[in-house]
Amino acid sequence: MTLSRFRDSARYWRTPLLPGADLLTAEYHDHTFTPHWHEAYTIPVIEDGAECYHYRGAQHVAEAGSVPVINPGEVHTGSRAVDEGWRYRVMYVPVDYLHTLAGEIAGRAQPLPWFDAEVIRDADLARRLSRAHQLLEADADRRRTEFALVPNASHALDAPQPDLLAVEGALLDALSTLLTRHARTREARLESTANEPRVEIMKALLAADLTEPLRVADLAQAVGLSPFHATRLFTQATGLPPHAWRTQLRLQRALGPLRAGASVAEVAAASGFTDQSHFTRHFRRMFGVPPGRWQAN
Repeated sequence: MTLSRFRDSARYWRTPLLPGADLLTAEYHDHTFTPHWHEAYTIPVIEDGAECYHYRGAQHVAEAGSVPVINPGEVHTGSRAVDEGWRYRVMYVPVDYLHTLAGEIAGRAQPLPWFDAEVIRDADLARRLSRAHQLLEADADRRRTEFALVPNASHALDAPQPDLLAVEGALLDALSTLLTRHARTREARLESTANEPRVEIMKALLAADLTEPLRVADLAQAVGLSPFHATRLFTQATGLPPHAWRTQLRLQRALGPLRAGASVAEVAAASGFTDQSHFTRHFRRMFGVPPGRWQAN
């Protein structure tokens, strides 16, 4: 029996019920995510098919019913693991939101939550995450419809209103279940090493002005190392060479202006890309859709 394959289709959207987050409903077959990172916690639930990805020095496979969480700032890839591809729902949850929730659960301040590299196989958690995501999406669709019907607001008022307590309750239930069952803390990862200040100096230099041309020699001089050793140290610490790390930062910084309505061409120039096509190519590799479509969702 030949299984029908998924198509490359992605929809990014947002909701005021999870401030600062991006959410994704997608299926992929041909698309491959190149090495990249996110500033938020990446919390997917695989609903069908299977995804393979490289993360923390190992190859992982996440099948239907699994939850392959990626910590913020950690480099990873993504592609199909089975012939038909994979379908999933993803929450990109801001660090502050999940950190605050961890403290509320414990009743006191908590270290930053962190998750092991292994795929989480917890069918009950997967169901909770999928349900919360579906409810949030339905509410977002309702809000979009009401906004479109502003000239006929009476029609919007006649539409059935969701129980927002139930939607928010499902979200808090899913994320608190994830935290209480599977989160660790990052304390061990924050132990200082002699090279960490050098890496932070290089990051700061790369991030200071994203339109400013830089050379490896500039980074090396700032930390007192040879260009070879500076590049090797940075790559070992972050998982990406300096130019690729800076490209990822440019893409992350581009999301705010796109969300605010700036044109793709304006954002490309302000983010330091050579032209709009260069920006679009890198954006699509990271987010699975071109920036114009991401902006329109």
